[in-house]
Amino acid sequence: MAKILIVDDSSISRKKLKRIIETSNHQVIGEATDGNEAYEKYEELKPDIVTMDITMPNLDGISALKKIMNSYEDAKVIMITALGQGNKILDALNNGAKNYITKPFDEEKVLTSIEEALTSE
Repeated sequence: MAKILIVDDSSISRKKLKRIIETSNHQVIGEATDGNEAYEKYEELKPDIVTMDITMPNLDGISALKKIMNSYEDAKVIMITALGQGNKILDALNNGAKNYITKPFDEEKVLTSIEEALTSE
């Protein structure tokens, strides 16, 4: 069972993701609505995995990813993106993201991404 932090400015997306995660015996230990809050919650909660939306107010997901990876190089972050953000996905993967998920969420893809992140080095 993984402890997961969900980061997304959309409450609807957070609820959908939380439902998928919790029905698969993983635990959502926190939620954040922007990159600054994501970093603070990461420091506080030390999750096994973070799901991080790319497009958010204040501090976007890629900037938050970089900030987390600079302090915690073993962090496991899965990016969340809308279709058509290929360059941003590539940027995120090059900066340490373990995988990505596209919206709308496909339950199987979400769970596969979590499992892959858990087993990655």
